[in-house]
Amino acid sequence: MSIERVREYFSSKGMENRILEFNVSSATVELAAQALGCEGKRIAKTLSFHVEDRVVLIVAAGDAKIDNPKYKAEFHAKAKMLSFDEAESLIGHAVGGVCPFAVNAGVEVYLDESLKRFETVFPACGSSNSAIELTIPELEEHSGFVKWIDVCKLPE
Repeated sequence: MSIERVREYFSSKGMENRILEFNVSSATVELAAQALGCEGKRIAKTLSFHVEDRVVLIVAAGDAKIDNPKYKAEFHAKAKMLSFDEAESLIGHAVGGVCPFAVNAGVEVYLDESLKRFETVFPACGSSNSAIELTIPELEEHSGFVKWIDVCKLPE
């Protein structure tokens, strides 16, 4: 299970006790917010895309949506999400638990500017019923991100 990979990673950092596991699903932004008792925008959702022959993860705020013109300007390609069936084999985590931690080699992680509004955010931990609260500097450190990007739009 991919939560075990994530637990092993955070264990090596002395942080495994910060992983939260729920008796209910946290597979969507709405369900994660309910499980955590927080606003959905603080859920750090991880979106997965094909960019030519690369797999790209974009971690964004729960209320953010991909802005196609911004995405195309950043990646020089049309946004094409991984299918449900591709996620686990290409990323190392199944849909509902996709996160930027303990991913397969070669997967590129980007952090979207929409996250910078918050002191802490809640990304998943490799399963559909887990999360961890991280500060933005901790998210930067543990995600192994390539860079910050601005490819999302927020609700009006």
